[in-house]
Amino acid sequence: MDLELRHLRCLVAIVDAGTFTDAAIELGISQAAVSRNLMALEQVLGIRLLHRTSRAITPTTAGVHVLAQARLVLAAADNLVAEATSGHTSLRIGHPWSAMGRQTREFQRRWAARYPEVELQLIRTNSVTGGLAEGLCDIAVLRTAIDSKRFASAIVGHERRYVALAADDPWARRRSIRLGEIPQRIVLIDRRTGTTTPDLWPEAARPEFLPTRDIDDWLAIIAAGGGVGITPEGTTAQYRRDGVVFRPLRDAPPITVQMIWRRHDPHPSTHAAVALLTELYRRSS
Repeated sequence: MDLELRHLRCLVAIVDAGTFTDAAIELGISQAAVSRNLMALEQVLGIRLLHRTSRAITPTTAGVHVLAQARLVLAAADNLVAEATSGHTSLRIGHPWSAMGRQTREFQRRWAARYPEVELQLIRTNSVTGGLAEGLCDIAVLRTAIDSKRFASAIVGHERRYVALAADDPWARRRSIRLGEIPQRIVLIDRRTGTTTPDLWPEAARPEFLPTRDIDDWLAIIAAGGGVGITPEGTTAQYRRDGVVFRPLRDAPPITVQMIWRRHDPHPSTHAAVALLTELYRRSS
């Protein structure tokens, strides 16, 4: 016998309603069916889930844990059905670090005004596709190269590079830093999703690199004086951290900002999102 959603729905209904009779009424089935589903669930799991007395029904210790998991499973199932049957009523935009940078707030405001029927969700996932390959989002904003065979893309703008420094770093007193000066320092990088690579410098004049796990780790080490970072302008807008300052990096090529989506299954709002973000980057340039 396999575990089925109806088994979990009966368990939740019994606990919430307080009696088998009321659970049956809530579910629109017979009381006998409620009892059978509970018995089937207990048989599948091999544990007793409820204490039953003449006065009350309460979960066992194991039942408390199963009940919590059942609620999560049922909520996920309901969300799946709602998303599949109600059309695309939300748009999930993934990103590894900086979302849309300085354009983020304006993008959210304009999206809500133009497309109120499509809820916008921003999701940060430190993966090379911003969560797209993992199924966590519908489109993603990236500042690194992509797999063009799997994903379609559009360039929406460009951003300057900045140096992230500890606030008490001697360089923090300067208005800008030259790219050629960076090899004097340890450079913190994110090998998975970062935009800083050795190719920024000649092979004979490259800095020492120290890998970090994510944006929070990167900022914490910089604030403590453990190195400097090079990052897109978008990071300076999205992440304010005590002890960290940002200064423009001179002589460095700009970073390309692009949106990517599944080539064979694009979200209906993909092109609207691309058009809006392109418009915002163009206005700010």
